Amino acid sequence: MAIKKIVTVPDSILRKKSLVVEKVDKEIKNLMDDMLETMYKAPGIGLAAVQIGIPKRIVVIDISKDENKKDPIYFVNPELTWKSKEKATYEEGCLSIPDQFAKIDRPEKCTVKFLDYNGNTKEMKAEGLLATCIQHEIDHLNGILFIDYLSKLKKDIIIKKLSKNKKELERIVV
Repeated sequence: MAIKKIVTVPDSILRKKSLVVEKVDKEIKNLMDDMLETMYKAPGIGLAAVQIGIPKRIVVIDISKDENKKDPIYFVNPELTWKSKEKATYEEGCLSIPDQFAKIDRPEKCTVKFLDYNGNTKEMKAEGLLATCIQHEIDHLNGILFIDYLSKLKKDIIIKKLSKNKKELERIVV
């Protein structure tokens, strides 16, 4: 397992639609293991493959709070099949948009169909934080970021701030 570099805004790969995974093989399982290790190190509760520069429809999530009782869920080719009309609001952040948070309204409950770590077809009903996290990560697979739900002004301020920080980080004096 290896920790990967997390891609951040304004990198254009984050806007690409991720490709369907044909089959869950050893390479895909290794990728999911690396994603999980990267997510835990970051630290985060969800990570899409595109966030480490690999535009494949793969997501890992672990919303467990206990450091000693990890409970990862692997989603390959996840697809939302149902969303509730009731909304839930969470203050979302994103590993690809460091140190930025905003309140986002999303459906409170959803159903997702996917392949698990072993390539088996599954369907899961989710609510609350898990439902929000699943929707946030599936958005990544479609090139959508949580800041896209904000007003143009708020979104522009965040992108400008991140672009400025990135330029400052890339400057070195030798």
